Formats: sequence, structure tokens, C-alpha cells
Amino acid sequence: MRTPPLGLYIHIPWCVQKCPYCDFNSHALKGGLPEQEYVAHLLADLEQDARITGDRPVQTIFIGGGTPSLFSPDSIGHLLSEASKRVPFAPDIEITLEANPGTIEAARFNGYVKAGINRFSIGIQSFQAAHLKALGRIHDPAQALFAINQAKQSGVGSFNLDLMHGLPGQSLQNALDDLTTAMAQQPAHLSWYQLTIEPNTPFYSRPPQLPDDDILWDIQDEGHKRLSQAGYEQYEISGYSQRGFQCRHNLNYWRFGDYLGIGCGAHGKITDINSATINRTVKVKHPRGYMTLNRPYLDQSTLVDPDDLAFEFFMNRFRLVEPCPKQDFTDFTGSSLSYEQQKALQQAVENGLLTETSTHWQVTVLGRRYLNTLLSAFV
Repeated sequence: MRTPPLGLYIHIPWCVQKCPYCDFNSHALKGGLPEQEYVAHLLADLEQDARITGDRPVQTIFIGGGTPSLFSPDSIGHLLSEASKRVPFAPDIEITLEANPGTIEAARFNGYVKAGINRFSIGIQSFQAAHLKALGRIHDPAQALFAINQAKQSGVGSFNLDLMHGLPGQSLQNALDDLTTAMAQQPAHLSWYQLTIEPNTPFYSRPPQLPDDDILWDIQDEGHKRLSQAGYEQYEISGYSQRGFQCRHNLNYWRFGDYLGIGCGAHGKITDINSATINRTVKVKHPRGYMTLNRPYLDQSTLVDPDDLAFEFFMNRFRLVEPCPKQDFTDFTGSSLSYEQQKALQQAVENGLLTETSTHWQVTVLGRRYLNTLLSAFV
């Protein structure tokens, strides 16, 4: 078994308002924002987790939410400066901050860069007012373009645009217009993903009218062609980037890497090569409970059952377009494939969902389209 690379996820749970499609652990603001208090708890949480990882360097940090850009650059700077005293940062560390248009003042992007952020992920979702309204977003198209311009002028290393398709009432042309506008901004990275209706959301209890399957497939197919023609390489199911600008933090997830998760409801995954086990952690979900003194931040800690390792590994690894080294399965799970699992992989090859060499597996275009079918063999 080999120790995988280590990332750090930091969750900031507050939003101005909750979007009707969102099933993330986020909470609408009610009153003031407890920035200093919450940052103090994040650092205490990290200090506890750092005992597990020791001197392993953190390769990537992703500050997500919620809406992290509600926090000031000073708070983000203090968080990163103090975090680096608790866990070692790799010299080339990637540090991403999620930001939403409509929550950012003009000077904030510059401040975040000075605080240590070297990558932004901007939640655009659409450039069309009707679709933004349907999604419950608080920004308008002009604010979206303004935020992108501020990111460009900040000197940040790269930025991502989050863009949804398959929206209520969206046509093929609507979706392609959004994509064209996004590509015109020349982001290094585009997260282009289909709206899904998740349980425990307003959209689940009152489903909107979504495009039919034929339109959804046409959007996906034509959009992929246009992204490819514009020089964007698909490296993950919904991830496209200019060459060399993949999101390293997300790559670590999909390659079955380790990550600490701090903040309300944050998830973590840590490998212990001494006991050949993988532990998944979840922190206390609600801010009120998380910030209660003398209460542990850890809510759940679960060892991954050896019988689930193949499913967990392939569920992550087969999201990626790149070939998967067979040795990674043994190295990062400490396990060997059973006869049934080997048979399932061979069947996937015969069905055109995978290709195989002596050293690698790789998901085909058909396999990415029917990923759930491919993974069901390992449940």
C-alpha cells in the first residue's frame, strides 16, 4: 500500500440565499457573518486533523461552500497564513477559492490574490437572466461578466467558470449561447455540467420542467464538439481545461487521493498504510453545533469496508478520461481484485465501456455515457 497525495478542503457554509437546486451543506445568512469566530474554529479543527497526517505536505486547498467570497480577503489571508503553521504546504500548492458574482466588491479579487489564492472558481451557471432567475441566483448577466473581468485583472494564476446546462425551459441554442459566452472570456478551466434534481431540495419537491432526453443529449454532444474546437480538453466527466490547467484538487479526488475536510459538514479521506485501512470522516454539519465550545468537530469516522474498496476506487477513477494504472488499485487500496471483479472488468471491455492494456484501463466515450452501468458491477 502506498500513501497517496494529500489535499485540504475547507467549507464555508453561508450563502445570501439558498438556491432551489442546491443539496450542499449551505445555510442562508440570518444576521451577521461570524468570520473571525468561524476561522478560529476552522484552525482548531485543522490542528486536530494535522495530528493524523503529520508532516505530509498539502498539495492543494479548495475553499468551497456555501459562498466563501462572503468572507473578506483579510479573513481568508489569516486562515491560510495560520493553516500553513499547522500543516506543511507544498511549494507549488494550488489554492482555489469559490466565488459567486453578486457577492464580490470590485477590489476583493485583488485582495484574495494577495491573501494567497492562486485560482478562482466562479459560479456563473448561466449568462441569461431568465435562467438565472429560474435557478434562484442572485446575480445578473452583467454582474457575471464584471466578476470575470475582476478575476482577469487580479493577476490570479487561473480561473474556472461553473456553467450548467439542461436548465428549466432551456433550448439547445440557449445552452450553446451560454457556452459561447463563457469560452469568449477565455477561462483556463470550464466546469460544464448538467442540472440534476437532488433529494431534499425545493426542485425535488416541486420539479421544474426540464428539457427532454433528446435535447439533453444534443446539448452534451454539440457542446463537447465546440469546447474541443476551442482548445478545451475534457479530462473528467464535467471538467474541461486548456492544456496544463486541470483542477489539481479535483484530480486528487478522482485519483483516489487523500484529503482533510475541515468546516461544517466537510468530508475527509485518510489512508493509514500501517493498518492498511482507509478512513472517511464527516464534520459536524450545522454552524451552531460546529462552533460550540468543547464539542468535537468530528461527527462521523468510518473505516471503508474492504468489500467496498473496488467500487469506491473505480467510482472515482473512471470519472477521468486519462488511463488508470492498474498498479494504482493495489497501491491505493491495499487490496487485490477478486475473480468476480476481474470478470466484471473483462465484460466491460467486451461491451465497449473500457479499453485495457497490460498496465492500464481506460473508460471509452461509451463508458462515460453509461458510467452508472459500468460501476454497478462493483456494488
